Amino acid sequence: MTEFTTQPLPPELQQALEVLEYRQMTPVQAASLPSILSGRDVLAQARTGSGKTAAFGLGLLARLQAEAGQVQALVMCPTRELADQVGKEIRRLARFMPNIKVSVFCGGVPLRPHLASLVHPPHVVVGTPGRLQELIDEGALKLDALRTVVLDEADRMLDMGFEPAIAGILSQAPKDRQTLLFSATFPEEIRALGRRFQREPEEHTVGDGEVAAIEQRFYEVEAPRKTDALALLLADEKPESALVFCNTRREVQQVADDLAQRGFSVLALHGDLEQRDRDEVLVCFGNRSVQVLVATDVAARGLDIKDLPLVVSHGLASDADTHTHRIGRTGRAGGEGLALALVASDERRRVVAIEERLGKAVRWERIDLSRKPGRPAPPAMTTLVVDAGRQDKLRPGDLVGALTGAAGLPATAIGKIDGFATRTYVAIERSQASKALDKLRAGKIKGRSFRVRKLG
Repeated sequence: MTEFTTQPLPPELQQALEVLEYRQMTPVQAASLPSILSGRDVLAQARTGSGKTAAFGLGLLARLQAEAGQVQALVMCPTRELADQVGKEIRRLARFMPNIKVSVFCGGVPLRPHLASLVHPPHVVVGTPGRLQELIDEGALKLDALRTVVLDEADRMLDMGFEPAIAGILSQAPKDRQTLLFSATFPEEIRALGRRFQREPEEHTVGDGEVAAIEQRFYEVEAPRKTDALALLLADEKPESALVFCNTRREVQQVADDLAQRGFSVLALHGDLEQRDRDEVLVCFGNRSVQVLVATDVAARGLDIKDLPLVVSHGLASDADTHTHRIGRTGRAGGEGLALALVASDERRRVVAIEERLGKAVRWERIDLSRKPGRPAPPAMTTLVVDAGRQDKLRPGDLVGALTGAAGLPATAIGKIDGFATRTYVAIERSQASKALDKLRAGKIKGRSFRVRKLG
């Protein structure tokens, strides 16, 4: 594989790559980054987890003029979760670039703070198309100095009905900008979008080899017995984390409730959740304090969980593109993954389209539904919530210091820390969680007392 050091990147970005231990480029980075750095428009097929964020993040950062206090790069994403992840990754890459400001603007939160933030424009804006269009309409987000536009997971954005907002934003951007379009699939709608808004883009298709690294198994199970089959498969595979897809919100809640009654650590993710509840579900699943997440395709868009070992389709996807996107959530960056599909007899016709997309017959397995699954083990981690966050100047390092200092926890017992404006979530090894909770409640963090509670 090609090393990042072969690319004409500014020293500050090379330094960041070294600190982050990003040395060898992934296939999508090796294919697209030279084109991006040369200033060309790019149309790239790559799934989530392939390293595309670093590819376009390095490209747009390399083109920035730090002394110019204007928006120079705009990244559009389908969901708030993906936008947050992209924003964090760009900040990580820009850590040695002085005075670079990256802002994330998404719907589901009040507009006023976003308007106030744009009084002093950032260099890079990441957000969902609907909120970005609102900010443009209010006259707060100005695109006059825009040099780079990125459409991330463009196929998902079109599926979610964002095409009018995307078209409206791009029509107001400078004509001489660089436009980078990344999509997991290349349906005609994506190609039409490229033809409309890009200038002779270089096309890169990667990822077929990555999909091949994912083991797929199909099981014919009638609808009333699907959750029985799911429980057996989860008990057999014993995954640290599993993402289960259902086709409706109602089905998501039913499956999650049924698994919970069977003793599984499980949460549901669907469009009826309030944003705060959604945040907490994603935090708990991402930090390994919940083992099973049941979700619709729409709710799971933008979800990027590293090292996800298992994906299950409780309800088979309605089309081959959606199926491909589902299974692409496991086996990230070319690693091994397992994708299981439960297929009722009236869903068999959908398998034909999937086989055509894969270019081969799928692998069918049998499952003995007369067996009883063993009781699942609890998750390794527990999540604690501190009612303080970025607004309170509470940083992850402060929490680690309190836990390893006065609380006396070993550093190895502390898992992922997720900080929000008014809350901070920390994963603790289950055996140490009660001790950590008692010590944090009785002690102080940075000399201050905060409310601390356990989730779930």
